[in-house]
Amino acid sequence: SVVSQRYKVVQPQEVLEFYRDLSEVAGFELETAGVLKAGRRFWALARTGKSACLKGNDVVHSYLLLATSCDGTLATMAIPTSVRVVCNNTLQMATGDSKGAVKVPHSTQFDAAAVKNALGLGLSSWDSFMRSLKDLSQRPVSRSEADAYFRTVLGEPLADESNPSALEPSRTLQQVLSLYQGTGLGSTLSSSRNTAWGLVNAMTEFVDHRRRARNQDYRLDSAWFGQGAQLKQQAMTQALALLQ
Repeated sequence: SVVSQRYKVVQPQEVLEFYRDLSEVAGFELETAGVLKAGRRFWALARTGKSACLKGNDVVHSYLLLATSCDGTLATMAIPTSVRVVCNNTLQMATGDSKGAVKVPHSTQFDAAAVKNALGLGLSSWDSFMRSLKDLSQRPVSRSEADAYFRTVLGEPLADESNPSALEPSRTLQQVLSLYQGTGLGSTLSSSRNTAWGLVNAMTEFVDHRRRARNQDYRLDSAWFGQGAQLKQQAMTQALALLQ
């Protein structure tokens, strides 16, 4: 890619050294690393050592995703992320009092110390995030609420007697409803069955594993950094609104 002289390259070694330091200081464990888009983007995922269990033995682990690009298409990003064990769904850990991801544009030098300070080595948002998940797992959801939720997240018209055609679900809506109603991994656990947490997981499974994409590489890139990530955050926001 053609970039200006102001462009600061972040080498893969810097990403891994960042995690090496975190593992020594905060007990993180580098779990996996890889590349996307033929090496133009690379990432590393580390487990923070924090975990929680919702009812029904629904285990969620805390991770830190660090990623950057070589071609200017992605800022260097440190993203606190949760991974649900039963289905391997991922969800960015943003809460009301947390900014979530830390982004360092390539116009500035990558400063590992500054990023760690912005994140907070203890990832203090984890406890607040898990309280939200537990509240979602205890919020019962009716069939009409589920239909309205998915239509809102997907941007489809709500069912209306004056607009009968709106009652016809799209193929995507049918798919997420099916995931929610029992075909999704972990959808029959007591934490998810007919709950707001189940709504979120139907959307995250759809984005992470089922959504149409050119290939798995593009699907993962979208789920972490693109439209898929935005869709998952909207799903979480709409679910939290059900708690109010």
